[in-house]
Amino acid sequence: MNEQRLSNLTLLSPAVLFLAAFILAPLLLMLYVSVLERGPFGGVVWGSHTGIAYQKLLYERDLLGRLSFNSDYIAIFARSCRLAAMTTLITFLIALPTALYMSTLSRKQAAWILFLVTIPFWTNLLVRNFAWILILRGGGVLDTFMQWTGWVTQPLDILYTPLATGIGLTYSFLPFMILPIYVALERIDPSVIEAAFDLGANRLRVLQRVVLPLAMPGIVGGAILVFVPCLGAYVSPELLGGGKSLMIGNLVQAQFGASRNWPFGAALGIVLVLALLLVMAMAALANQHKKRVSR
Repeated sequence: MNEQRLSNLTLLSPAVLFLAAFILAPLLLMLYVSVLERGPFGGVVWGSHTGIAYQKLLYERDLLGRLSFNSDYIAIFARSCRLAAMTTLITFLIALPTALYMSTLSRKQAAWILFLVTIPFWTNLLVRNFAWILILRGGGVLDTFMQWTGWVTQPLDILYTPLATGIGLTYSFLPFMILPIYVALERIDPSVIEAAFDLGANRLRVLQRVVLPLAMPGIVGGAILVFVPCLGAYVSPELLGGGKSLMIGNLVQAQFGASRNWPFGAALGIVLVLALLLVMAMAALANQHKKRVSR
């Protein structure tokens, strides 16, 4: 037994060392930077510890040094969560029927659909968002087409709005929702669905009572894969939102860039990581509760 355990530890050691070096160590460094004092010209003062960066998340000081509540950063976090949640919902509404259709095809036909779904990953995310700028800008492809067909008479002015940010986020993360749901649907035994139809269930009832519960692991996995990176997205809000849809990722970049307030940027990053861990913990607890109920 001890030899087996030692063998397992030996096999796991490269992965553990990799995670410790490239994930845990940077997080600990960011945590340490978040409790340092900001330098007079930016950066940090090493060895000078303070909690001002976390205090700044909720409070600000006036010219007299008095603290007052500041909700600006809470609003940015709320906007980020709202956009991430809406993106997750929209991608699910698009991905579910797509994955259902793919599950009814042969493996060869489904492979072609998967090929089309994964094509966007062949190009850089930055290039794809610049393409959406050409589509959504005034006088762009979408605007010209809508006015040519007579559906609109005025420019759409979609670019640099929250709608444009939502379109970019949905486009960027849609494959992350389609693939897990399709994998979960593909594993469903067709005889289970046939049995439900034999027992008198219609298509809607089969979808509600059989397909969706069996596909729930893929749905939850897809939701996590979309919501987590979307919450800290930077490229789409920066290019398509034009600064009008400031999200956490853009705020963190601004602190490490133009503002040179490294402790506050690190504090924002730590809070974002804790929020993502909370979301994943809630999803895990919900999954465990569902398994207990099913037993």
